[in-house]
Parts: sequence; structure tokens; C-alpha cells
Amino acid sequence: MTSPTPDPFTPRLLICDLLYTGMGGGHAPGGVVVVGGTVAATGDPAQLRASYPQARVEEVDGIIAPPPVNAHTHLDMSAYSFQALPYFRWLPEVVIAQREQRGVAGAVAGADELARLGVGGVGDIVWSPDVMENLLARDDLRGVLYFEVLSTFPDKADEVFAGMRQRVEAWRKLERPGGPRIGLTPHTPYTVSHRLMKLVCDYAAGEGLPLQIHVAEHPSEPELFATGGGPLWDNRLLPFWPETFAEVIGRAPEPGLTPVRYLDELGVLAAKPTLIHMVNVTPDDIARVARAGCAVVSCPRSNHHLECGVLPWTAFAAAGVEIALGTDSVASGESLDVREDVAFARTLYPQLDARLLVRAAIKGGGRVVGLPAPFIRRGEAWSEAYIWTQTDQN
Repeated sequence: MTSPTPDPFTPRLLICDLLYTGMGGGHAPGGVVVVGGTVAATGDPAQLRASYPQARVEEVDGIIAPPPVNAHTHLDMSAYSFQALPYFRWLPEVVIAQREQRGVAGAVAGADELARLGVGGVGDIVWSPDVMENLLARDDLRGVLYFEVLSTFPDKADEVFAGMRQRVEAWRKLERPGGPRIGLTPHTPYTVSHRLMKLVCDYAAGEGLPLQIHVAEHPSEPELFATGGGPLWDNRLLPFWPETFAEVIGRAPEPGLTPVRYLDELGVLAAKPTLIHMVNVTPDDIARVARAGCAVVSCPRSNHHLECGVLPWTAFAAAGVEIALGTDSVASGESLDVREDVAFARTLYPQLDARLLVRAAIKGGGRVVGLPAPFIRRGEAWSEAYIWTQTDQN
């Protein structure tokens, strides 16, 4: 004798460890009442039990929240093999050694994986024109495709900028409502000359193009700006650099000069770029970022695997800086599932309310890439994808 099929209009009460609806601060624990595929109520489980005594209770082992946004990744490196190595071993042994794996095929595989994961959006760094044209044509990708710009020679800035601008203006004609938008990423403060950095950021600000910049990822970066030397300078590829670091940044390195201070005094922070990593920063750096109104994206697993350090989350949050989460590349972050970065961040910040981490992955990420987060609220359609189970996160 078979069991009767449950009435689809019998209320379901899903109880979870943590609920974030896209509004407010969330609930821990939390509950969602679903009736006939529609959200009927959200909130405290005890109150929901009292209001819906007839509901069928289902314990959810994990989080209920809208889909997260992967606010920073490199999809074109998705065919790389993951390796956890110290930063200055990872660059030659992974990035350079596997460079033949970088390109359209990897980007397509990465975009397919994001679609499978059901992410709410993405901020992707695009290294080549072929990858950009392929990803722009996708109907299942939302967010920003940031075209990467690199050149350390100030005397080549006008030429590089002109070529970049020509491409960007052609690509913007391919943008479609609901599809990915074009953005720009001057790679880092030390791999883009001061002149090119200013040209790119002023252009982006004038055209309303979103910006991302990798900043203060490894401890050697502040050392470079303070001394003009150190591991970053010693490990540079000589044909692609001027004779001195001062030529790159247009000023003499000095004690107290940090990558953030440099960008601020150059006028770059006025364009409100999203700053990626931001692990090795000072209190003054955080204050400058807050005053400029810039957002920050943390990549917890990548920073851990490359031994770069830990984002000072509470200091940024106390300053009012918007924080989002990203996976970085598969090569350093291990996967494209930003829910796994949320889970890992919970181990990094055990004293931090986990609801803040989930909010960063959803609302923070949405704000970085210009997408509204969906809400789990009365009258909205319910999706089983809103359940972030422990299996999803590990």
C-alpha cells in the first residue's frame, strides 16, 4: 500500500540554522513557511509554529538564503588544476606552468559551472578578447565582465589605453538587457603604470563603467611601495618592467606609502573602484577606502591557500565599508562555489555573526556587480535552490 501524496497546499515549515531573506539582519535559527510553491511567511521558528500549527515541519541542515554572487573570479582559468602553494611558488608553478589551459574553453566551463550552481551573479576578470566575446553572448550570465589592462611603462600608456577603449566601445554595443555588462580592471597598482591607471579609471568614471582592482593581496605589495624592492620586484619578468619601480608609479617609494594611499593620492579612489583582496592594509588604508565609498571583495579560501593573510573584516565593517565575497580562480580558490567561501569564512571569523557573511555573499555581491538580490518574502515564489545545505558548502 503506497503512502498518500502530500497535499501541495499543506503548509511546509522549513527550519534552518540561519535564514537571510535579503532584507534586515536575518534569523538564527530561522524558518520559512511555504504553501503551494509560494512563500507565506518567514521569521522566528517558534512564532511560525504558533501561527501555522498545521504545517509539516522540515529540518534543514544549513542555510536558507537567495543565491549568492561570486563577486570576483577568473573564469578563463577554470581548466587549471588547483594547488595550494605559497604565493611566490604558485605564480610560476601554477599560473605560468598551466598557461596553455587559460582561454575560451576554460571560461566556458567556468560559466557552465556557475549556471549549474545557480549563482545570483558574477564579477569576472577577462584576460582576452576571445573570452570577452564568448561570455558576452551568454544568456545565463549576469553581472560584470571586467576587461583586464596591464602595462608598467608610462610611455606606452596612451597606446594601450587607445586600444583598450576601441575594444570596450565595440563590446558595449553587444550588451543586452539582463545580460552581463562591460567593466574594466587595471590589474594591480604595481602592474599598471601611474599614467595608464589614471587614464583607465577616469574613463571608467566618465562612462559609468564598473571597476575592479587587485590591491594589497600579499605582504610583499606594501613592502614594494614602501621600499621600491622586495620579493615582488625581485621576481618580476624583466622585459615587462622599467628599470625602477618609481617609474611605474610616477613617484619615489617611501616609508608609509601603501598601495591604497598611492591610489588615493593618484585620484583613483574617486572613481569608486571595487578593491579585491585588501588583506595587507593599515588602519589609514581602511579609513581612505571608507571615505571614498569603495567596496571590498574578500576571497577567503584563495588568500588562505596562497598564504597571503586574512581580510580584517571587523575593521572594514566598523568603518562602514561594503564587503562582498568571491572565489578568485579555481587554481587558487579550489572551486567556483562562493557558498564554500562563506563556510570557510565562518571558521576564519568564529566571533563574527554568520549572518553578516551570508549578507556579504548576497547583498554585498549584488551591490558590487550592480544586481538586486532576490527576496525571500511573503508572496514570492519559493525555490529549493534557496536551501544551502551542508553538502553544498563542503
